[in-house]
Amino acid sequence: MLQSLSRLEATTTTTTLCGGRRGRERGVKRLVTRVSSSSASSSRRPLRRLRALSSADIKERSPSPSNKLDSSSSFSETEVTTGEILTRPKPKFEGLEKEKKKRKEKSRKPPWLRQKAPVGEEYERLKEQLGGLKLATVCEEAQCPNIGECWSSTSADGKSSHVATATVMLLGDTCTRGCRFCAVNTSQAPPAVDADEVENTASAIAQWGVGYVVLTSVDRDDLEDGGSSHFANTVRRIKELKPSILVECLTPDFRGDMEAVKKLARSGLDVYAHNIETVARLQKRVRDPRANYKQSMDVLVAAKECGVYTKSSIMLGLGETIEEVKETMHDLRDAGCDILTLGQYLQPTPLHLSVVEFLTPEMFEELKVYGEEVAGFRFVASGPLVRSSYKAGEFFIENMIKKDKQQQQL
Repeated sequence: MLQSLSRLEATTTTTTLCGGRRGRERGVKRLVTRVSSSSASSSRRPLRRLRALSSADIKERSPSPSNKLDSSSSFSETEVTTGEILTRPKPKFEGLEKEKKKRKEKSRKPPWLRQKAPVGEEYERLKEQLGGLKLATVCEEAQCPNIGECWSSTSADGKSSHVATATVMLLGDTCTRGCRFCAVNTSQAPPAVDADEVENTASAIAQWGVGYVVLTSVDRDDLEDGGSSHFANTVRRIKELKPSILVECLTPDFRGDMEAVKKLARSGLDVYAHNIETVARLQKRVRDPRANYKQSMDVLVAAKECGVYTKSSIMLGLGETIEEVKETMHDLRDAGCDILTLGQYLQPTPLHLSVVEFLTPEMFEELKVYGEEVAGFRFVASGPLVRSSYKAGEFFIENMIKKDKQQQQL
């Protein structure tokens, strides 16, 4: 090996000393010949031994099977063998990395969806109080992005203030259904209903000093009436402890049992809410198979027949078209729905449905105008962060109901 290197150095010196263009060419030819003849007996890579060659003297050749790159490599390699230069392409796995990066950028939330983490004394106090009474909230279970605003007296803009509020979840925190957009725990055999939940819930709400409260629940297909009686008893107890409070119930479909729907609607609540969730075409993809578009419409019709305000909600960004959203609006109005909320769907975990599109605040505003001026809703709360139980919407509904009652008394 050392002898070969010595011969290489000597030849290089000779090449440099040769005068004129022809002399340099003859020297290079002698160098290539010597290196080629000695490469067979050397275990060192040719790249180490051809440093004296210029790129103009190196020719291309096809790669040999023995020179394949490791599939884990993420860079290009240049190899020189017997007077050639070989630039190897990056491995095919680079395409997968680009695709992952592209998906990540697509799913990245736009600026208008960024919210500060929930903090503050009122937030901690309300969280501790709910935990002490063993009450679950949809704010936590469904990972609502507005929890920081609703659980404190200061709004997201840091200017306006309101009474802190929470949406209480009845019948436990485990659902018997598995909708592909929802992060709530699921099981076909959830824990038994807490016998003290009605009293605990009513007592806690009466102590909060709020004027408007929302009760909701998981689906409980394991119960005889789907939990309708439990809902109704909670509403009655709240009204007994604090008659002035307005109560909204955001309910499941009770398996299409319209008698269960009417039982709750006649319990003394003020707003009966049931979400259609998405447009007709996407129902099977988004919701549990036991829920469907017509059944949800029938629930709203049955509740409206009992003389209460009705409300529903649509998630946007799941692949629906604007025309489909408008068609759903008209179907809801035909069912007698008074109030509508529109909000951006956000994927709670990687196991849930992916976001197809992030709608702009301007588009939400256009849909609000259409819903109120064309479809004819009494009120439409529309925005990227609007949810079924949203403080701004509750404030408007509270004022709307009080105003209607005053007019009836005149």
